[in-house]
Amino acid sequence: MGKRNRNRQNQQNRDQRPEGSRSRDNAGWGAGYSEIIKENKLFEQYYRELNIVPEGEFEEFMEAMREPLPATIRITGYKRYPDDLAWHTNMSRKILRKSPLLEKFHQFLVSETESGNISRQEAVSMIPPLLLKIEPHHKILDMCAAPGSKTAQLIEMLHADMDSRKTKSLSPSLHFIPFLLLSHMHSFLLSHGFVIANDVDNKRCYLLVHQAKRLNSPCIMVVNHDASCIPRLQLEHDGKKEVLFYDRVLCDVPCSGDGTMRKNIDVWKKWTTSNGLQLHGLQLRIAVRGVEQLAVGGRMVYSTCSLNPVEDEAVIASLLEKSEGALELVEAVADLPGLKFMPGITSWKLMTRDGQWYSNWSEVPEARHTQIRPTMFPPTDDEKLQSMKLERCMRILPHHQNTGGFFVAVLVKKAPMPWNRRYPKVMSSREAPSGAGVGLGVLASCPCPGHRGLTHTSPSPCSRPPPSKKMKLFGFKEDPFVFLTEEDPVFPPIQAFYDLSPGFPKLNVLTRTHEGKKRHLYMVSKELRNVLLNNSERMKVINTGVKVWSRNNDGEQFGCAFRLAQEGIYTLYPYIRARVITVSLEDVKVLLTEENPFLSRLGEDTHAQAKKLEMGSIVLKYRPDPNSPQCPIELCGWRGKTSIRAFVPRNERLHYLRMVGVEVFQDKQGKKAGRTTEAQEGSTELGEARGREEGGTQEPESTDTDQNGSAKSKGNGLEGAGSA
Repeated sequence: MGKRNRNRQNQQNRDQRPEGSRSRDNAGWGAGYSEIIKENKLFEQYYRELNIVPEGEFEEFMEAMREPLPATIRITGYKRYPDDLAWHTNMSRKILRKSPLLEKFHQFLVSETESGNISRQEAVSMIPPLLLKIEPHHKILDMCAAPGSKTAQLIEMLHADMDSRKTKSLSPSLHFIPFLLLSHMHSFLLSHGFVIANDVDNKRCYLLVHQAKRLNSPCIMVVNHDASCIPRLQLEHDGKKEVLFYDRVLCDVPCSGDGTMRKNIDVWKKWTTSNGLQLHGLQLRIAVRGVEQLAVGGRMVYSTCSLNPVEDEAVIASLLEKSEGALELVEAVADLPGLKFMPGITSWKLMTRDGQWYSNWSEVPEARHTQIRPTMFPPTDDEKLQSMKLERCMRILPHHQNTGGFFVAVLVKKAPMPWNRRYPKVMSSREAPSGAGVGLGVLASCPCPGHRGLTHTSPSPCSRPPPSKKMKLFGFKEDPFVFLTEEDPVFPPIQAFYDLSPGFPKLNVLTRTHEGKKRHLYMVSKELRNVLLNNSERMKVINTGVKVWSRNNDGEQFGCAFRLAQEGIYTLYPYIRARVITVSLEDVKVLLTEENPFLSRLGEDTHAQAKKLEMGSIVLKYRPDPNSPQCPIELCGWRGKTSIRAFVPRNERLHYLRMVGVEVFQDKQGKKAGRTTEAQEGSTELGEARGREEGGTQEPESTDTDQNGSAKSKGNGLEGAGSA
């Protein structure tokens, strides 16, 4: 059966279904999940008994849990929000997706999310990165990072000192949303901080890569390890190998997720008290490993999307008890003024799946000792419990401000962990209390049985595998990360063609192959280069760096085999002193709506600049009037024999076109709504003809050139906005 016939048959089958089943797309939230009733008696019994909800509010709490979660978005920016950079609606994501009245807004959200300018992130999920108080020089570990919305936040906050330009000038129908054009500039490479984002699931790591790559930062590395035993890394400092201690650690652990019932409807039928009991041990191990890796004076945020004290206060209490005063649970109320939350509790009990309650460890029968552990209960010593100040934890309840449920605690490391104090040979000389805030420590021999000859800072045998076992790597085999030397033959033609400034950091350039021609060139920050060079056998790196050049197979005839890549232009542009054309606002519209506009389609000044350049890769630079609300733009392009084209991915094209006032909305039939602009009319007249004469589509994986010297694409290209 052909595809068309199969589609017709499927439609007939759908039409013959009962009316109720055919109306699921038009139904309210939860359509398609009719078999899931949003009730769970065990859940209600458990939380009523624990009294985490204020008296008289439990019915309101449960009613909120049954309502759809409001859609929230965060505008990507390098200034701390909520300065109009996070937006909360009273509509669910389903309504945004299905409502014809919101179709234009939904297209905007999808496009800008793909471009990295917006993150569609749950409101409570935004809290942990804010409480870390990140500064540009911080070395940050995100222990359980996938899918990556918090990681994106960390990257943004790392670059918070960058030159950001905010504008409220959008297409008229979207003027109510403040917008920030990313102006990444070269402080990306000058940043002394970085983010190492880890996840145990190999496949989820690639989702994490996708999230991180939207921000085009050379200061992010994605690795694939079990967070409970993530390896200790080394850095080279003044010619010596030293342990890497992180200034900030985000410990957002796997949890039962009962705070997500508003968006994850299947939690209603799957939730039992066993979920939290089974996860408690893993959560505690991850938290312990996090504080082991934290620098003295550093800050760790522990968070879950669970309301269960077994996963929340119990983990924090056990961690504080193990630390013997090395950790302090700190007050974070002042860091988020206006946030409504309930303070942490100091008394709780456990319930098994069959409804049996236990108030302390002494009540637990021996048969249940494998399921229930002493660390799940509150400390029995009242003085010790009071000194922990568990009330400084924060539990966000859904009905207080129309959010999901969440738990967060902020810990500061005041001294080395007690096992380091007991083994002074493995304690870092910089880990002493007087060295607060320092992120490095001196390596020493490990005294653990079976670990002789190894170097790390924890005596716990579970912290590292025995030396006889090699690290097991699962999932896809990654290409190697190979740094170029300053004498690499790839540099002279690039240096001459683009007239790179003397300060260009050649040593930060890497490729992903040992043999054959280099297909793409990437850049990482100096600090991540240090990490990569000194830990290649310790960790499994999934991705790092931002692409700055791609090979052009026939580029040698124009003087350089590598063309500029749009995703790395903001990292690279400050070093480029040639091949730059300043364009006008009207030129930007033409370049982004036409495939290969003739030089004559551009302004007189732009035309004149282009005539002075040989064919090949170029930078197209737009600088608005100082009094204009618009933002500076740098685009990668190609100077052909008779034309110029912009090599910009589709969603970025749509973004820039919105910024300059060009309508890019399409209805579901693919037709543009509203009137076309002069630039779009030009695209209709000339785009098809020029496309046949001088090339294919945008931002291909690799390109060659035709006989006229214009770039033409190979592989999977992306459509230009004019034909979207």
